[in-house]
Amino acid sequence: MDVKSRHHLRSDEISELEDALAEKLGVDLDGDSYERVEFDDVDREVVLVDGEPLVASFDDELFLTVVGANEHPPENHVVTVDSGAISFVSDGANIMRPGIVEATDDIAPGDLVIVVEENHGKALAVGRAEADGNDMVGDSGKVVENLHHVGDELYEFHV
Repeated sequence: MDVKSRHHLRSDEISELEDALAEKLGVDLDGDSYERVEFDDVDREVVLVDGEPLVASFDDELFLTVVGANEHPPENHVVTVDSGAISFVSDGANIMRPGIVEATDDIAPGDLVIVVEENHGKALAVGRAEADGNDMVGDSGKVVENLHHVGDELYEFHV
């Protein structure tokens, strides 16, 4: 990912971002420095919070990255997978019903979600829900499209 530009966010942009993430995910970023990074080769932007890539755009919607979700564990929009799904999700696979043990009931189709593993609650991926949270546990079918995961280019991004 080749950096095209970097600039600090205005105070109103910071407030809007913090409020949106607090309302949607129940997280409090409370950073001292917020910087937007745009790229030449990727249609995505990243927001560095105190120098760390904690927020990124997914289809023009700002949301926590895997790094951000591990630093600020969300309360809402969370899908929990069993230990058997960890390697698949970490390799970029979509999330299937048989691997899901729990999902928060605030999830609707089209929502961005954080995928976490059940033993330690560590974030593995960010995805787009294809079902309601209360309909994710089951026997078959894809229910979350994997958009960003541990080990991908965004996860490895450092400035």
